[in-house]
Amino acid sequence: MAEKLAILACDGALPVQLAAAYPDALKLTLTGVPHQLGTGTVEHPIERLGSVFAALKEAQVSRLVFAGSLARPAMDPSAFDEVMIAVAPRLLAAMQQGDDALLRQVIALFEEQGVEVVGAHDLLPELTAEEGLAIGPPPTQADLDDAARACEILKALSPLDVGQGCAVAGGQCLGIETLQGTDATLGFVAGTPATLRRGHKGIYVKAAKAGQDLRIDMPTIGPATIAAVAEAGLAGLMVDAGRVMIVDRNKTLQAVEDTGIFLIARAL
Repeated sequence: MAEKLAILACDGALPVQLAAAYPDALKLTLTGVPHQLGTGTVEHPIERLGSVFAALKEAQVSRLVFAGSLARPAMDPSAFDEVMIAVAPRLLAAMQQGDDALLRQVIALFEEQGVEVVGAHDLLPELTAEEGLAIGPPPTQADLDDAARACEILKALSPLDVGQGCAVAGGQCLGIETLQGTDATLGFVAGTPATLRRGHKGIYVKAAKAGQDLRIDMPTIGPATIAAVAEAGLAGLMVDAGRVMIVDRNKTLQAVEDTGIFLIARAL
């Protein structure tokens, strides 16, 4: 018997791509979380984790993929079911250690129910940016030097579970991606006075953190990322090959061409 897949959908185009590729998958989401899957998607309150587990068991789900962007949702402790009451201390302790620790606990909870958590890139390998991908004008040596500096910064912050992106111009750090996300970081960079860039356009580097579990939280770029990089006045974008997903690939690569920036993928 074929393994049954469930898609836990959040915001963005990724759940839609997965649902199109796996039309027989069970589609579910959390109450209040935006998604674009439409009808047939069953909502479950996050406070009632037991109902999620029960739905997976009833549908004989053996694999689960988390797809889309999700901010930490607000929870009402008074609405917790017995399952959530039991696991809440584990989740709260993990929250204090950062997003990666929290996501590892979430994965563990589902796997304790006999459900394998898989990454979207495992189901659609073509999503990841491949080594050697190069769109747009070639980067200058100054761009590559800025990329190397950005990588140094990200690697230094990685043990603290901070940062999947960094903007650097002329060797100076213009912004580091934190909880607010890529768009907020690039919006901040866009407001940097030209005098601080000292004539350098700069580059944005997007990379997974060292030891990051990519099954839930693989870094992602899409058309909006490209637009934000261009609006920030940066020369281009470098991503970690094999460890960053490109959502809406055709639109994303066309956006690179249209904006005149570059996109390259290298093992970082």
